[in-house]
Amino acid sequence: MKLILFFVVSAVLLALAYRFMGRLLARVAGLTDAAEPTPAHASRDGLDYEPARWSWLLPQHFSAIAAAGPIVGPILAATWFGWLPAWIWIIVGAIFIGGVHDFFTLVASVRHAGKSIAEVVRQHMNRRCHLLFLAFVWVSLIYVIVAFADVTAGAFVATGAAADGGDAPGPAVASSSILYLGLALAMGWSMRRWKLGEGKAQIIFLPLVLLAIVAGPWMPFDLAAWLPEGARVGSAWNLILLGYCFLAALAPMWLLMQPRGALGGYFLYVITIAGVLGVLVGGLTGKLDLQAPAFTGAGLFSAEGNMPPLFPVLFITIACGACSGFHAIVASGTTSKQLDRLSDARPVAYGAMLLEAFFACISLAAVMILAKPSGRPDAVFANGVAQFLHHATFGLLSVKAAHGFALLCFATFIFDTLDACTRLARYVLMELLGWQGSARAQLATLLTLAGPVALALLPPAEVNGQTLPLWRVFWGLFGTSNQLLAALTLLGLTVWLARRGRGAWLTLGPAVLMLTVSIWSLGLMLKTHAARLAGDAPAAFVHHVEAGVSALLIVLAGWLVAEALLLARGLGRVTGPDAKASPVA
Repeated sequence: MKLILFFVVSAVLLALAYRFMGRLLARVAGLTDAAEPTPAHASRDGLDYEPARWSWLLPQHFSAIAAAGPIVGPILAATWFGWLPAWIWIIVGAIFIGGVHDFFTLVASVRHAGKSIAEVVRQHMNRRCHLLFLAFVWVSLIYVIVAFADVTAGAFVATGAAADGGDAPGPAVASSSILYLGLALAMGWSMRRWKLGEGKAQIIFLPLVLLAIVAGPWMPFDLAAWLPEGARVGSAWNLILLGYCFLAALAPMWLLMQPRGALGGYFLYVITIAGVLGVLVGGLTGKLDLQAPAFTGAGLFSAEGNMPPLFPVLFITIACGACSGFHAIVASGTTSKQLDRLSDARPVAYGAMLLEAFFACISLAAVMILAKPSGRPDAVFANGVAQFLHHATFGLLSVKAAHGFALLCFATFIFDTLDACTRLARYVLMELLGWQGSARAQLATLLTLAGPVALALLPPAEVNGQTLPLWRVFWGLFGTSNQLLAALTLLGLTVWLARRGRGAWLTLGPAVLMLTVSIWSLGLMLKTHAARLAGDAPAAFVHHVEAGVSALLIVLAGWLVAEALLLARGLGRVTGPDAKASPVA
């Protein structure tokens, strides 16, 4: 398949899905009464509840759910299994599973006064399910923080070669990232202090961000020069990033999260547009073509050499871009409180999921132009995007300059996830423990980050004599917990839809599939750990942590499924648009 054809087919399939599948979902959800008030209007307070047009809310929601997930997952999957299995899962998963998951999560939250998906579970299942769900969400968010903090730390340390043979040192990316965060703070302060409008602020600060990208290579920040000889630079960056998460999660929304999100959203648009234009220009001129294999020959149900089995690993490696439980936390956390009209749920939730799938296809394209894709996902992504940007500008932008821009974009996406996850984990822990107040918020944030800090201080793990970075050790667990969260969310939505007498079949099938591949994957992790314990080489401590958390997640998930099956026999139907029913038990 030609690269141009790959993009065209992907875009057409996703566009058709939005038109027909999106229309079906809207009809099943009963989004026909445009006059039905949303929580953004009914509870408007100018702080959390504030209506926004779908054209404004869509990019905000898109940037919040995307982050680095649709980059790392597709690149890893394409490297292990080939681009064809990854592409099929992205397209099919986004249309029939991830999009359904995101859409009904947003609608359910809106029809429960903008409350979280955990609150929907409480109202339609029971308090035990509510507490179990909160505990599961909290553990899942911690592993998002662990994985993405280490990926970012690696990007700040790496000194791999750029696509044109020039060096692309991580310290330069670190400098640009620090400048970027400083500009986001300055933008938030300016908008608050001098009432600077959003449009004017972006006109001022977006060019400054471009200057930060240019300035990074001229003033690289090499943390190794500030540390004792022999110190682990990656671990030091991990600790600095987690310290940033603590401060960012407690900072006012207007100071950092909102302005950074506004600036970061433009990176997503630039990469998406550049990917399409670059492929068109490069493909038509014969300078870009498909080189990577469609299928690597990996085993379908058993590992082949160092390659994991395609089933179930493909489904937990690619989360964002196909289906991701993290989306439910975003949709029911901030997006539901800003939805202007119920009918906007279709473009904001289902549309954003399809956009993310297309972004994941761009990540796949970055792999597809490489004859032998290998290396860190951030480096593969940057090399591919640098080529796209170079061709999209007809050679005016050098590959080296484009490479630095792509790496900063990658770091920016992860920043969006890191502090948002820490903030959301704080919310969840405080709800779980019934805490309130600023002092308890600080303590909840510390407890959330305690695990990631401890893991960052551990020595590197070794597998078959090869040192693995922390994110590689826990990516499988992160992906599995994320997909298991999606399965449990779909299970809760099935109960909610069944009580309303509307389209429970749309979520039941995806719930069973995601539950199956997630539990299957956790079982493989425990089997692998048992083999390590039976072998001659001692297992690393992080492997014991991975196995322990895997067992915990299986217990929590099994308990929730058992509760749902017990409740299923006594489900009563709820009528009315808001579905504010009392708990079953």
